Amino acid sequence: LCNCSSVGSAGCNRSTGQCRCLPGYAGPRCRSCARGFFPEQGSQQCQPCSCSPAGATSHQCDLSGKCQCKVGATGLKCERCSEGFYSFNESACEPCQCNNHSQSCDSSTGTCLDCQENTEGKHCELCREGFYRSTHGCQHCPCSIVASTGTCHIQPGESVPRCDQCRPGYTGLNCNQCERGYYNSDSVCVRCECNGNVDPALSPRVCRPDSGECLGCLYHTAGFHCELCQEGYTRDPPGSNCTRKETTLGPEPTEFTTSAPNTTKATSFSTAVLNSTLSPTTLQTIFPISSSDNSTSAFADVSWTQFNIIILTVIIIVVVLLMGFVGAVYMYREYQNRKLNAPFWTIELKEDNISFSSYHDSIPNADVSGLLEDDGNEVAPNGQLTLTTPMHNYKA
Repeated sequence: LCNCSSVGSAGCNRSTGQCRCLPGYAGPRCRSCARGFFPEQGSQQCQPCSCSPAGATSHQCDLSGKCQCKVGATGLKCERCSEGFYSFNESACEPCQCNNHSQSCDSSTGTCLDCQENTEGKHCELCREGFYRSTHGCQHCPCSIVASTGTCHIQPGESVPRCDQCRPGYTGLNCNQCERGYYNSDSVCVRCECNGNVDPALSPRVCRPDSGECLGCLYHTAGFHCELCQEGYTRDPPGSNCTRKETTLGPEPTEFTTSAPNTTKATSFSTAVLNSTLSPTTLQTIFPISSSDNSTSAFADVSWTQFNIIILTVIIIVVVLLMGFVGAVYMYREYQNRKLNAPFWTIELKEDNISFSSYHDSIPNADVSGLLEDDGNEVAPNGQLTLTTPMHNYKA
């Protein structure tokens, strides 16, 4: 008997006893799987390996039917590219070109997936928006999205990036400076407000870069925002240009004459000089003179500063005079008090008899009776009278 496999053989040669194996089977009894086949689990049938000729190293597979794959190929039959490879073809898979910024790419197109380290592009060859390429990889641009588009680049030969485009009002490599006609207000560039009274072509800056104060006001304007008129100018009506004030000082517009009684010389002031000194802060005082003295008017122009100095001087003089007056009164009263408090008597000498007609009552401890005693009084040869009391000794 041939004893051939009923599944893998097609019979046997009775003369030789050799089994005739079906495709995929091998062995003397056709019980083994031929090369390129593997036994199906749960049955005795042999199934073809069907390994991919592009991805597998051979047509042979293991008992589970898994083929031996080339580098870059994967799958049970090596029919697809493994991670990090793409373009499955006759020459197997090609590795992804992602510049070491990604580990995977699209298996058909090769486009890199999930680029790392702030990169992007088909092969992760570009820096993401807002980053620039340096020797240390893609670095963040030093450009604020408030002052610029946030993107930057490095020009050939430079090591410092510059912002691609600054927003209106900003300038500089990193758009961190205010442009001409703007000023820094809490780290934000704000347009100068000068009411159209500053010419940018004439002044290097329209306003101060730190405060916004307008510089070089034109058309006779002044003020923080050139919103006021210069001294000697006014707006009439409001909102119009500043024009010089027209001042009428008297019946004679060309000159003013100051005269006083019993004087023959007059002082004239030209209208141009007066107009140049008049201002809204000027104190104008007019001293009228009678017509009988052939004088028209008198004009005095005193600034507020001079007026304040004059007032202060007058106050100081008045205070000094009052202090002097009070001091004089005080000294006079002291003198009178001392004069009234001085002890004195009215003494009348009649031969050998001495009498007191009156005495001042402010004499301390004075005793009239004691003074009138003969023993207490002595008359010197020179006529000097000595009055003696228990506490005092007086001479007259």
